[in-house]
Amino acid sequence: MRRFRAGAVAVVAALAVVLSGCSSGSDSKSTPAGAKGAPDKVSYITAFGAVGRDAFIWVAKEKGYFKDANIDVDIQLGAAVGDNLKNLAAGKAQFSALDLIGAWILAGKGTYKDFTTIAVIHQQTLVSIIALQGGGITSPKDLEGKKVGMATGSVNQLLFPAYAKLAGFDATKVSIQNAAPPQLPGLLATKKVDALSTFLIGQKGIEKVAGGTKTVVLPYSEYLSDLVGNGIVTTKDLAKNNPDLAGRFRDAALKGLEYTIQHPDEAAQILKQNQPTADVNAAKGEITLMTPYVTPSGSKAPIGSISEARVARAIAILQGGGLIPAGLTPDQVVDFNLVPKAS
Repeated sequence: MRRFRAGAVAVVAALAVVLSGCSSGSDSKSTPAGAKGAPDKVSYITAFGAVGRDAFIWVAKEKGYFKDANIDVDIQLGAAVGDNLKNLAAGKAQFSALDLIGAWILAGKGTYKDFTTIAVIHQQTLVSIIALQGGGITSPKDLEGKKVGMATGSVNQLLFPAYAKLAGFDATKVSIQNAAPPQLPGLLATKKVDALSTFLIGQKGIEKVAGGTKTVVLPYSEYLSDLVGNGIVTTKDLAKNNPDLAGRFRDAALKGLEYTIQHPDEAAQILKQNQPTADVNAAKGEITLMTPYVTPSGSKAPIGSISEARVARAIAILQGGGLIPAGLTPDQVVDFNLVPKAS
């Protein structure tokens, strides 16, 4: 059940006025590549390294989807949201996957504005609290008085106060321990922290580090249901001046995403072939766990889609939670002429 702050509801009403004057634009399907000359050379940055959630881009390349779209893509390993946006702005890449909520927060704060969303990978945020079974944490309220590990400067940290307020516990009574993402599973396994605020698709990897101990997962999406997860972005300049290239890239990437969730074993192997340090079992686990979040729930809308109203509600939550000031509108962070249409 969705739970909103009163402030968030008020912001939704205000954004509705803006949306009433917006058009969803042309159909999301791009013009076919047609008479093909030399392929368009582009660079793409993964959301974070080479893990299961990012396997779809190598699948799309391996299966020839980019070749069919007359695109030659160079895949680079990404880091955090801010780093990916910085590299995008510097022209080091034309496309990137990243956590959309983190990016929209940065856009709302005015830190990075020259990007736009062209597809949604995860229809809900994957940020979750993960604790070991038997550790005394079975509900959000149990976090009070506990230590929670989080990646430094991550979207997990940014969203934690809003999650706490809606989930009914006092965030000031939680001790936050900052750490680099690779260190988090070890902190929980050695009981240096009581829980993690991380992405639920890392659940199997955390259990492996913890010697097989099962975990308790408390998804933020139970209280922040209109927030999305990863998505694909490009620069506003490219979206405006070369929408055909943006559309062809989007379609090829989403075709790879669809194949990935339908064939997790093969997708994990393709990731391993291209990135030898990748863990096949962990990659398959991530793909399996993220699959329910890829397809729009209760809708015939295509993979990758999102509506203006949905984006408005997400922005309202961020504004109502004090994460961004008023003023950000859906069209500033999503290109509704390019993003697949939601029904």
